[in-house]
Amino acid sequence: MTVYYVNSATGSNTNAGTSADAPFASFWAVENLKLQPGDSVLLAAGTVYNDQLDLKYSGTVDAPITIGSYGVGDAPVIHSPNDGIHSLYASNIVIENIKISDTGGAAIYGGYVSNWTVRNVEVDHTGLTKSGSITFRTGSNITIENSTINDVNGDGIWIEKIKGVTLLNNTVTNAHGTAADAVQLNDSSNIVISGNYFDQTGAVTPKGVLTLVRPVDAVIEGNTIIGGGFGISAQAGTNIAILDNDISGYGGYSWSYAVGLGDSGDTRNYDISGNYIHDGVWGVSVSSAGTATYVREGIDIYGNLFDDLTQAALKVDRPASGSFHDNFIASDVTPYNISPTVIAAGTFPVSDNTTIEEGFTTLASADSLVTTDASVSHMCDAGLTSHDGINLTSDQTASDKAGPQNDLVRENGVSDGTLLLRHFGEPAFEKHGLTPGNGDHGVTIEAADLAGPESGGGISHNETAPVPLHHAEADAPTSSILQDSLLH
Repeated sequence: MTVYYVNSATGSNTNAGTSADAPFASFWAVENLKLQPGDSVLLAAGTVYNDQLDLKYSGTVDAPITIGSYGVGDAPVIHSPNDGIHSLYASNIVIENIKISDTGGAAIYGGYVSNWTVRNVEVDHTGLTKSGSITFRTGSNITIENSTINDVNGDGIWIEKIKGVTLLNNTVTNAHGTAADAVQLNDSSNIVISGNYFDQTGAVTPKGVLTLVRPVDAVIEGNTIIGGGFGISAQAGTNIAILDNDISGYGGYSWSYAVGLGDSGDTRNYDISGNYIHDGVWGVSVSSAGTATYVREGIDIYGNLFDDLTQAALKVDRPASGSFHDNFIASDVTPYNISPTVIAAGTFPVSDNTTIEEGFTTLASADSLVTTDASVSHMCDAGLTSHDGINLTSDQTASDKAGPQNDLVRENGVSDGTLLLRHFGEPAFEKHGLTPGNGDHGVTIEAADLAGPESGGGISHNETAPVPLHHAEADAPTSSILQDSLLH
C-alpha cells in the first residue's frame, strides 16, 4: 500500500513520488505506475492539472485505490480538454476531496466498473465540448456522497445499468440543456437517493430534476427538489418508495408534475407518502404520453401535503389501480382529476383526504396538525370510495383512522389528540417565514388556527365528487368549511 504524491507546481516526474518532498509533477507519471490495491494518489492542495487522469487498475473491496489530496489550502483542480477522470473496467476506486472543472467532457466517467465512491468532490462547468458531468455506465455499487455539482452541460449525474446506486447529501444545481436533468438513472436497481438538494431553477432550458427510467427497488427520501419541467419522473418502475421530499417550483408545461409515473413500461408497487408538494402544476400524475397499454398497479399515495398548485393534486388519465387517501390538500388546490373510465372501474379510490382552508390556517411546514377542543369531521369522496364517513375526534387513535393495513399512516395519524404529518423539510419554513432550530422541523398547527380566532366551534369537512372530466377545471371538486353552523 503505497502513497504517491503529485504536485504540478514543485514536483518532477523523475522523482520517486513516494513523499511530499519528492512528488511527481503530472498524471503522466501516475499512469505509468501499476497501481496496487490500497495505493493512494494524492494531489497537492492548491495545484492545477490540465490533463485527463486515466485509471486502469483496480483495488479490492477491503483495499480500494484512492485518488485524493494532501496539504492545506484549496482543493486541487483537474482541468482537461477531455474527461477529468476516465476509467474502463477498473473497480474498487475512491475519489475524494478534489475539484474538477472546465473539462471538455465529463468530470468523471466510469464504464464497466464496480464499487466506486465519489466523496466530497466539487464539479463545476463541465461538458464544454460534449455534455457530461459524473457518468457511470454498466456495473455495480456506485456511491456519490457529500459532493457538489454546478453549472454543467448535460445531466449533473448520469447513471445507466448499475445495480446498487447510492446518492447521499449531494447538491446538484443548474444542469443545462433541453435533455438535461439534475440526475438521471436508467435501467438501474437497488437505489437510494437521500438527503440531496437538487435545484434546476437557474438552468438553461432544463428538462427536469430527477429522472428514473425502469428503476427497480428504489427509495427516494428526504430530498429537496426545485425547478425544472418536473420534479421526479419515475417511469416504468417496480417497488419504488418516494417519501418525505420537498418538491416545488416545477413548471413550464401544461403536463408538468411533482411526481410522474405510468409511462415507458409497466408500473408496479409505488409508495408515495409524506411529501410536501407545492408551487407547481400537477401534483402526482399517473399518465402517459402515448396510448400504449401498460400495467399500472399498486400505487399508494397518502400522507402528502399539496399546496399552491395550478392543477389537481392527483391526475389519473390512464388505466391504473391504487389509492389516494389521507392526504392534506390546500383549499385552493383541486383534489383530483381522474378519467371517467378509471372512476367507472373503481380501481383508484379516493378517500379520507383533508382540505386545509387557506383562510383559517397558518401553515409552517405541516409537520404536525394538532386538534384539541375542536373535532374534525371528514366526509369521504362520494362515488370514489366504499368507505363510510369518518369522524376524527381528539380521542381517536391512529389505527382508528388508518386501519391495520398501513404502518406509516398510523405513525402519522391521530394519537392522543394529535394528527401528525410526515417531515417536509426546511424550505417550508422559509416559505412561511419561520426558522427551524437544531434541525428540528416539527411544527404544530393549533385547532384555533384552523377555525379562526375566538371561534371555539367545530369544523366539518365535506368534499363533493365532480362529474368526471379529463381536464376541465370548471367542474373541479368543491370544498366547504362548516363553522358555528355557517357554511363558508
